[in-house]
Amino acid sequence: MSQSADQSRQSLAALAVAAVGVVYGDIGTSPLYTMKEAFHGAHAMEVSPANVLGVLSLIFWSLIIVVSVKYVVFIMRADNKGEGGIMALMALVQRATTGESRARWLLMTLGIFGAALFYGDGMITPAISVLSAVEGLEVATPALKPYVIPISLVVLVGLFLFQRHGTAKVGALFGPVMLLWFATLGLLGTLSIVRHPDVLAAVNPWYAVAFFVQHGVAGMIVLGAVVLAVTGGEALYADMGHFGKRPIR
Repeated sequence: MSQSADQSRQSLAALAVAAVGVVYGDIGTSPLYTMKEAFHGAHAMEVSPANVLGVLSLIFWSLIIVVSVKYVVFIMRADNKGEGGIMALMALVQRATTGESRARWLLMTLGIFGAALFYGDGMITPAISVLSAVEGLEVATPALKPYVIPISLVVLVGLFLFQRHGTAKVGALFGPVMLLWFATLGLLGTLSIVRHPDVLAAVNPWYAVAFFVQHGVAGMIVLGAVVLAVTGGEALYADMGHFGKRPIR
């Protein structure tokens, strides 16, 4: 292997690790509160084997269809000279439509609406993600419940103070952390599957269909909780300009 090819592989590996830390940081924590929201609260489902498999099937196929197919295969192809995100889409719309056509006006309005949603997501998602992660301490020991919000505030302030150093340093720091996080999730998941192998039945999409057939409108409400599992998937496209398509894919 030539030296240039070796350097190219090392560069790709480094960018991929950084992308794991930045791009997949949000979606890597989102499923934490998905199951909790589906089986707790005002519209909670009864905890039964059929309902658990139904919700798990919805989560699994949402991740496959929305993240792997929609974003990775299709949306990441709509880049603006390597850049992604709502602003890149608006630039593409401007080039694709000319004059003062109604279609141009409508598409630009949708783009502005999408940008507003993006800014709202940027304010809400970090707080929800960090708070949900820190709430794990309360599960470990209820004595830590009074410290959940203060710890969350300290983490958020620390993250935003560090963020000013740039994406490269953030990715270099959080990449290995997220790799450890995903490895831990994989290990715990494997051990749980060994104990309860019947949970693999959720891969069958019929359980998701049967869940809707059985619960009707209530099933659609639970789908609102399932959507939480894919929050953060938009970062695959929005942060494409930082890392490129290959490292993210």
